[in-house]
This record gives sequence, C-alpha cells and structure tokens, in this order.
Amino acid sequence: MSKPAASSMKTPRSGRIAESKSRIVFVIVNSAVMCLMVLICIYPIWYVLIQSLSGTMVSGKGFIIPYQITLKNYALVFQLKGVFPALTVSVARTIVGTCVTAFCCMMLGYLFTKREMPFHTVLYRIVIITMYVSGGLIPTFLVMKAYSLTNSFWAYIVPNAVNAFYIILIKTFIEQLPASVEESAKLDGAGVMVILTRIIFPMSLPIMATIAVYSSVFQWNSWFDNHIYNASTQSLTTLQYMLYNFLMEAERLVRQIEQSVLQGAAVATLTPKGVRMTVTMITVAPVLMIYPFLQRFFVKGIMIGAVKG
Repeated sequence: MSKPAASSMKTPRSGRIAESKSRIVFVIVNSAVMCLMVLICIYPIWYVLIQSLSGTMVSGKGFIIPYQITLKNYALVFQLKGVFPALTVSVARTIVGTCVTAFCCMMLGYLFTKREMPFHTVLYRIVIITMYVSGGLIPTFLVMKAYSLTNSFWAYIVPNAVNAFYIILIKTFIEQLPASVEESAKLDGAGVMVILTRIIFPMSLPIMATIAVYSSVFQWNSWFDNHIYNASTQSLTTLQYMLYNFLMEAERLVRQIEQSVLQGAAVATLTPKGVRMTVTMITVAPVLMIYPFLQRFFVKGIMIGAVKG
C-alpha cells in the first residue's frame, strides 16, 4: 500500500519537470524559427546595401560585410541628369497624394457611419464592389484623357483619392469610438465639421497613421501611372519611373556615366550590378527610414480597424 502512495507523490513533480522541459524545447525551437524568419526578411536588404557600398571591382564578393567601402556608386547615380527633378516630383506626389487620400477617405468613412445619410447602404456597397471589379486599363485611360488628366500632375493624385479598403478601416474604427462623445458635442451645439475635425479626427490618429503609411508607400513606389499617363512629359517623371528605366538599362546607363561623368582610369570602377544595387537601395531607403516612426500607430490602427467590416 505504501508503494502506490509514493509513486502518486512523485507524479505531480515529474509532470512539472516534463512540462518545463517541453516548454524549454518549445521556446528554443520557436526562437530559432523566428530568428530564421527575421534573417530571411532582413538579409536581402542587407545584401543590397553591402553590394551598393562595396567597391565595384570587388562587387559580388561580399555576403556579410562590404568590401572596400565607398559611396562612389551613389555619387555617380545622383549626378545623372534629371534625378533631382524626378526626386522632387516623387516627394510632391507622395505628400500631396497621402494628404488627399487621407482627407477624402476620412470624410467618406465618417459619412458611412451615419445611418441617416440618404442611400447609405447602397453607396457603401458600391464602394465595396470597386475592390473586386475594375474598369480595366483602356477604359481607365480613356476616362483620364476625357477629364484632361493625362500629362498632368493630378494623374498621380485623383485616381487614388478614394480607396475602398481605407474607407472600410476608417468606418470600422470610428464605429468603435464611444457614441457618447459625439452626442455630448451635439448637445453643446457643435456642427458636423466641428465634431469631425476636433473630436473624431484626433481620436482616429492611429487609423489615420495606418492609412498614411499605406498611401505614402504606394505613392512613393508607384511608377506604372507615370508610364501610362505622363511618359511623354519629362517634367513629370517620377524617381521610381526613372530608376525603373535605369534597372532595365543598367548597361546603357554605365556607358552613359562613362561618357558624361567619369574620366580616365576611373571609368572601369562602375558596373551594371553596382548600378542596380545602388538604384534599388535608393528606392527602398525612404520607406525603411519612415516606417519605424509610424509602426506603433500602424499596428494599433490595423488591429482595431480590422475587427469587422
């Protein structure tokens, strides 16, 4: 009778030991997998960076650290004709486009939370349908041309002013806010615009930061609209479209730099691979620098705004 009692006394302790061992194994495996995922995400960017900083005569040899660190690739790319005007256009379209998109989506998202708005349900469903059905490239181009938006800076802004996904996020976020706040403001005599600008908007900063991240990244990376609508207008060329052309014609670009920028023995220090890596890094660097500052708003906004549709 004493032996079963002794074994029963040891069972909880042995169970806890086994549980602690399995917990340790889980933590180790989970940490290893997470570290591997982080490495997979970071290493491509790191590889592009070290290749763009390496001397082009040894380009391709560095996999962990750059060889013969130099900024000559960046200096030569920025000396190309038209780079700074294109950079100005890209920055302008990113700032203006993000502000216009945030304003228009905020207005529509707030209106769709009002049940008293005429045709509330029908209009909201029409907006949702645009996420699944589009007019196509040719009809869109004809519409843009009919409204004289081709060869115009507004070709970058107007088509992206309203986004159905952003409206859903804003509408859902606003519906999570306490209704008593808006009701008390109405009792104090506040109008719709006062409530929107002084109450709803400050409380919606997380979701607005989320939309700002989405919209600014889209505007900064976009090049196809430049190719379709403004390809014949050099003054409206964006940096992304110019860099895209550089990537497609890296060898021609090297020859152009050799003829117009470099002289003598320095000509042999530039390669198409160095140009590609430098151009790629210039493209992604602004996003990498801005995103960390908005990450906390981004995570909070996307979690709250995506609770329901």
